[in-house]
Amino acid sequence: MKRVDIDRYGAPEDVARCVEVAEVGAPGAGEVVFDVLLFPINPADVSFCRGTYRLRPPLPATPGAECVGRVSAVGAGVTHVKPGDLVINLQRENWAQRRRVKGDDVIPIPAGMDLQQAAMLRINPPTALLLLSDFVDLKPGDWIIQNVANSAVGRLVIRLALALNVRTANVVRRAALFDELKTLGADACVVDGPDLAEAVKAKTGGAPIRLALDAVSGQATARLSGCLAEGGVVVNYGSMSGEDPVMSRAGLIGGGQKLVGFILGRGLATRSLEQVRGIYAELGRQVKDGYLSAPVEKVYPIEEVKAALAHAQRGARSGKILVAPNGAVS
Repeated sequence: MKRVDIDRYGAPEDVARCVEVAEVGAPGAGEVVFDVLLFPINPADVSFCRGTYRLRPPLPATPGAECVGRVSAVGAGVTHVKPGDLVINLQRENWAQRRRVKGDDVIPIPAGMDLQQAAMLRINPPTALLLLSDFVDLKPGDWIIQNVANSAVGRLVIRLALALNVRTANVVRRAALFDELKTLGADACVVDGPDLAEAVKAKTGGAPIRLALDAVSGQATARLSGCLAEGGVVVNYGSMSGEDPVMSRAGLIGGGQKLVGFILGRGLATRSLEQVRGIYAELGRQVKDGYLSAPVEKVYPIEEVKAALAHAQRGARSGKILVAPNGAVS
């Protein structure tokens, strides 16, 4: 079978290789084998290839934080999925044509889901959900603020907040994105800059904001902090700037604000397996119904993973880059 490996760290399009490896074999007791239908290229995958991600396994290693697959075989004792079911995998190393994993690591998702959307279900939708649920007790009518609002997570935050009647102030780098985000349900849109707090106050009528979601870090974190009410929480979940988050003493001490970090694995680890399955079942339903979605720009075959990785790193893309390991899907 084919798999993507890296045997050194560096530019992803240079270090990633599509290689032939042994088949995964039949599932043992408590195991599941599934065919990988599609996988997306995420920023974490790019960082993994560069060697800048928090995980650095022994090389050679296979990237791949998420995928969608179809079960081909199950081992003894596995009852929650059967051959033919669509699944996502909670473990990594998914840039391959087939996977053999522990049964509890696969989560069934609704039949009939759009496969491109299903491939992106594992990380961004629950990230957006837990960012909204786990740090501040939001009530209908409350405001939150987020930067990189046009990202996949940012768009999902807008949609999930809308369903909760929570209002969103959305920070982006260019005003050309405003109409697109307002179509999704954004309540206010502003361009990032040194006068962010004043611009947000004008857009929100000075309403108190208790939650800020930061995917940029550096001074962008401090600018979000400047928009928060006393006692507000800044949740950092990314670093597009490549810098550490910065907060002013005025916000931390004078304003009683908090800066906390988020990774999805930690958020899911606080929940039982049944709760995790329930989260994905509900998010899967919303994706299947068309309420939640993310744009896709292009799908590549696995043999062209180098080109796919180069494409995924271009700026101003209109959507995600996906890879189909087993050929075209429908």
